[in-house]
Amino acid sequence: MELGHKSTVTFVDTKVPPAALYRVAYLTKDFEQYLWFSANYGSYLQIEYFEEKDDLLNALQDYFPADVIIAHVKSEGWALLDIIRGNAGLGNLPFIILVDKLSPALVRNAKEKKADDIFATDFTDGDLLTRLHYFTKRQWYVAQKASQKIQAINHTETPFWKRAIDVVSTGGAVILLSPVFLLVAAAIRLDSKGPVFYKSKRVGSGYKIFDLYKFRTMRTDADQMIRKMAAFNMYNNKPAESAVKPEDANLCEECRSGGFCNRRLFLDGKEICEKVFQNQKEQKAAFMKFQNDPRITRIGKFLRNSSLDELPQLINILKGDMSLVGNRPLPLYEAEKMTTDDKILRFAGPAGLTGLWQVTKRGKGKADMSEEERAELDITYAKNFSFKMDMMIILKTFPALLQSENV
Repeated sequence: MELGHKSTVTFVDTKVPPAALYRVAYLTKDFEQYLWFSANYGSYLQIEYFEEKDDLLNALQDYFPADVIIAHVKSEGWALLDIIRGNAGLGNLPFIILVDKLSPALVRNAKEKKADDIFATDFTDGDLLTRLHYFTKRQWYVAQKASQKIQAINHTETPFWKRAIDVVSTGGAVILLSPVFLLVAAAIRLDSKGPVFYKSKRVGSGYKIFDLYKFRTMRTDADQMIRKMAAFNMYNNKPAESAVKPEDANLCEECRSGGFCNRRLFLDGKEICEKVFQNQKEQKAAFMKFQNDPRITRIGKFLRNSSLDELPQLINILKGDMSLVGNRPLPLYEAEKMTTDDKILRFAGPAGLTGLWQVTKRGKGKADMSEEERAELDITYAKNFSFKMDMMIILKTFPALLQSENV
């Protein structure tokens, strides 16, 4: 069920490709519902399951760059939506509210709170995959318009002197570090199956979308293991839906056949057989044990702690996607918030590995900066960057690396 986007869809360039595998942060305390969702959509989506909203928020910051959040109202979905919409970096992240049953009041509330959509848990009203496809096309449409807007107000080509510094410095670094690249690549391949590099979409100079490279530090088979588990869960062991009445879904076969199980409980006002309850509990415990295992590979922990996972960004610099010094390249949903007339100029400057706001933040000892402060510094750099300013930022970056936060 769509929330006010129908009039926009007709303007989207349908030739723009959608994301290959949408990453979903899925919040619900109903583990059975999650297994159903994974069994039905796991082949199309990369799904990360969360019971608590705080765990989901931490994952977004630490290791899971979700493309969309799907959150149930009974698992603090409304509260999470308020937090996301009030967050400077995550405010434009697509958000879908889940409810047990749709109603006009819930749809109105979802619109008022700026949810992107609302679905019932059985997803019978509306096509989820089509909706996610739209989110991707919307981001590419915004990128196209923003790029045209920047080109109209400012020239965004990188000056020769800046490109020369990038090629000479990073080219030399890649040659010197080539043994490290080869050793790390070999270690990643030996440690776990999957590609050596991890790619994520970023928005750089002129609102150009590119793949930012990092060494892969996460397992690639986690979602497959979850789907295998779901394939052997209670859903595949249940009798056909037509043979089980809804009121009997929480009863074991003996209970349904009129036997003398005598192990019925009342949980949250609903009758459930103790055998069924225990089976669900064991499955959930088994899954949570798997989920709480480190998703980071053994070599991945070392790469992250040493920041070696960032080395492939030197390749981005050599390709011209970004510069050694510039404004931080942003995720698509974060960049979408910066397309207003007062902020879009930050994309008129080069994207970079380090920049003005990073060294300014450390120089003043500030714990954090507001979105407005960062945007102002990014615009200042885009308007005034020069050889002298770049050298100053590079010299200030090295002391900043010794501080507790990463630039």
